[in-house]
Amino acid sequence: MLNPEFIDLLKRLIRAPSVVGAEHSFFRVLQRELEERGAKVTWYEGVLVAQGANPFSAMFSAHIDRHGLVCTGPNEFQYAAFVSANRTDLLNNSVSEQLMNKVTERFNQERVYAYEPWSGVYRGKGVIENGYICEFRNNLIFEVSGLEAVDAGTPVAFEDSLTTNGDRLEGQLDNVITAAALVHLFSLGFKGTAFFTAQEESGKSWRYLLEWFRRFGGTTNRLFVVDTSPFPDTQAADQQLLVLREKDANASFNADSTALLENLCGTHGVSFLYKDHYVEQQNQKLIEKGQSPHSLGSTELGRIIAASNGLVDGTTIQIPTTGYHTMQESASIASVDAFLTILKAVANLPAQEPQPNHL
Repeated sequence: MLNPEFIDLLKRLIRAPSVVGAEHSFFRVLQRELEERGAKVTWYEGVLVAQGANPFSAMFSAHIDRHGLVCTGPNEFQYAAFVSANRTDLLNNSVSEQLMNKVTERFNQERVYAYEPWSGVYRGKGVIENGYICEFRNNLIFEVSGLEAVDAGTPVAFEDSLTTNGDRLEGQLDNVITAAALVHLFSLGFKGTAFFTAQEESGKSWRYLLEWFRRFGGTTNRLFVVDTSPFPDTQAADQQLLVLREKDANASFNADSTALLENLCGTHGVSFLYKDHYVEQQNQKLIEKGQSPHSLGSTELGRIIAASNGLVDGTTIQIPTTGYHTMQESASIASVDAFLTILKAVANLPAQEPQPNHL
């Protein structure tokens, strides 16, 4: 059973825009929520840091950017992550035509709204009528009705809200759901540090985080990065409550930290899957069919470990989801509950949460 205060928090956060490259207004929303819960909040370029009384007791990180559009000219809108990343994916490969076609299909007829990137002030709403690949610029162009007067540089967010569909939470969950979880920890007395990073979807967030550790971290720093993990359908996602990893395409994760999570899952009766093992098994089947294998994926943590020369280490905790990068991304309530349980265990917080007082 999820705490109603967590659900209310998630509902507020999911309605606050945070398009890739235009996250400042969302940082302001987070700052208010965190300071109301007693956290010391400090802004740095690309990362907001919230700390309790014992900052190095436990450290978590969540990225807070979400997919959206950006106005790039008169009545012209492009996919924000591709613009921010200079049309490369998270492995720095050029964005393929196949991926761009998927994106155009994914958001057709979605309702959107423009906002001021610093203040979050509403600038008008519209509907995506069409999307196509511009052959001259090799980039995605979206046609949006209703936002003809918007100036270049204005971010455009998808109109979103949290809904409950049976036993699942639904909305643009990546990655606001895990950010909400870290904020919620401070309601429960969390004394460690939570990092909220920008521009993960364009592959830049790890640099902001690594700069903080180079300036303020200890000699070794154990970090738990929280995120969602996509699966092709509900049946596949529901085979486990949580997703762990031993590695990604960039680096191997800290074995002791990963073993700790595995032991905590066992103690609390939480089923889990190692995503790297899952991908390797799927790849073996693809190879046997003569098809190309998939990448293990690139994560924020893997990039930090690879670049930090031992300064930062750790592992990841992920919520299995379906409908990846759509407005109908969903996670089971049981998975979200298990996720919060393991976060509390890592942070040495009581498993049983106090119930809110209703006046």
